[in-house]
Amino acid sequence: MAPRILLARHGQTEWSLLGRHTGRTDIPLLDEGRRGAELLGERLHRGPWKGLPGVEVRTSPLVRARETCDLAGFGDRAESWDTLMEWDYGAYEGLTPAQIQEGRPGWFIWRDAVPEGESLAQLSARADEVVAWARSADRDVLVFAHGHILRSIGARWLGEDVSFAARIRLDPTSLSVLGWAYGAPAIERWNDTGHLEG
Repeated sequence: MAPRILLARHGQTEWSLLGRHTGRTDIPLLDEGRRGAELLGERLHRGPWKGLPGVEVRTSPLVRARETCDLAGFGDRAESWDTLMEWDYGAYEGLTPAQIQEGRPGWFIWRDAVPEGESLAQLSARADEVVAWARSADRDVLVFAHGHILRSIGARWLGEDVSFAARIRLDPTSLSVLGWAYGAPAIERWNDTGHLEG
């Protein structure tokens, strides 16, 4: 069996709701985010997932991802992994894109990156580490992490430059699956929030 990687973005936080860049600041989930994490867990414990027996689980150590993992029912199986932490936004931590544009018109994070933070090359290297780990054995993996690092993993899984992540947005508490089609890396499911809709 060719291994797949299931990506779970953390639930809603105050900063994600406001569009503020939330890198290494440890922001907890809102009540809405906690409920979304529970609904994601309910979905993954029903068919066809059935609790994902045999799947290796890792989570970002940041509280919003760890709490999502715990509330989804995978905390006892999950290993914390710093590689899954969100992009280090440096001087832009806590700012919205509009605030950044005021001082830097035309700025685009997937091209221009951030001052005093993590470069696009560094972000890409971390995504590559996750992809290599996911493909390292005949088992699926499930990760709980953050929007930009998960989008970067999606881009690198496909063999695209990390800047391709600009084209594959992710909503809070979404589920995505990266797998294979005709022997090549492929997206099986992306930004699926069906569990939040009913």
